[in-house]
Amino acid sequence: MGSDAGRVSRAVFASRGHAMARMGLLRSLWLTRFSQPVAERVLYRQVLGDPPRRILELGMGTLVRTERLLQAVGSRRDAAEVHYVGLDRFEGRMPTDPPGVSLKQAHQRLHSLARVQLVPGNVDSSLARLCNHLGVFDLVLISAANDERHLARCWFFLQRLTASGTKAFVESAGGSAWTPLPKLRIDELAAQTVLKRAG
Repeated sequence: MGSDAGRVSRAVFASRGHAMARMGLLRSLWLTRFSQPVAERVLYRQVLGDPPRRILELGMGTLVRTERLLQAVGSRRDAAEVHYVGLDRFEGRMPTDPPGVSLKQAHQRLHSLARVQLVPGNVDSSLARLCNHLGVFDLVLISAANDERHLARCWFFLQRLTASGTKAFVESAGGSAWTPLPKLRIDELAAQTVLKRAG
């Protein structure tokens, strides 16, 4: 009996630790427990526990978060299975915007981690152009670096790019937290956008 329990225990541990084993136990523990900024750890725990196939990120910044995220997803899935769409201003970044990278640098750093589609420009106009061609995403990340005026016009499109199973997170101002954003809330924000347009 004891040996059976031991085998079951080892099997459960192996299953839970599969992502960590492929990525490296120390690297996974560091990402989820010790990496900085602290607020991003919830994102790494999310993708290690439930690895998405389709990721949409609004506002990519310096790419540190994006690289770590895709590396974590890559510990569970082949890069060819993962479709990542990143929207950012890139070269169009304003002097008042947070730091970031060029479009070329982003391609160079991310192309081996997933099937990557990078879209330069303001997030609202980019989503308006692409919404009908993107489909539904498993994971949506909305950075605090986005201009609030542009982001406010995105909810109508995000409503169409998300489903009940989509995990969405929005970064608070200053980057102090990444908070889950339920599909119901996205729908409410989209409805408010439509009402403002009608008014």
